[in-house]
Amino acid sequence: MIRVLICDDQAIIRDGLALLLKLEPDIEVVAQASDGEEAVTLTASHQPDLVLMDLKMPGMNGIEATRRICAHHPATKVLVLTTYDDDEWLFDAIRAGAAGYLLKDTPREEVARAVRGTVAGKSFVDPAVAGKLLGQVAGQGQRPSTLLTDRLTEREMDTLKLLARGLSNSEIAAQLHLSEGTVRNHVSAIYAKLEVADRTQAVLVAVQHGLHLAV
Repeated sequence: MIRVLICDDQAIIRDGLALLLKLEPDIEVVAQASDGEEAVTLTASHQPDLVLMDLKMPGMNGIEATRRICAHHPATKVLVLTTYDDDEWLFDAIRAGAAGYLLKDTPREEVARAVRGTVAGKSFVDPAVAGKLLGQVAGQGQRPSTLLTDRLTEREMDTLKLLARGLSNSEIAAQLHLSEGTVRNHVSAIYAKLEVADRTQAVLVAVQHGLHLAV
């Protein structure tokens, strides 16, 4: 069973999510929290596999709660489920350690699929905000973490930066003066080393770990 904690300041949202997830035979809702502080406390006591986290809440918001949960309970994944799709909330949540970002109009089947996938190590980003993630990560002037510098070669990081800008393999090949086959190999290596399945997930990991994506 996948053990889930739901955090939202609106009781009707929490109860509705709990009812929907209880229809899934492999998902168990172990606790509900009404704000970030309670989510941190309940995560410590219940050790869920995943927290479904709202962002804008009174008291401790979901960003800070995500940061604390990811820092102190690394085995627990955080999947944001919110109505907010603006850049500030999106990037703050990803930098805090959220493994995915969904909007509340996501169909129940997709939420359940995202819960399962996130626990399995995948990353899920709502299509409505994926474009922002891909299109506006440039200019984040942080130093990449050792996870990226240890796993990716310099050429692979160059390739990742161009992937984030939306370039095709042939366009990347032209930019880097490589053959298209070599670029395909670099892209495959990036996905394998970062343990992701597609471009959006690769860029999500890059943002989480501070890679400066401007080229």
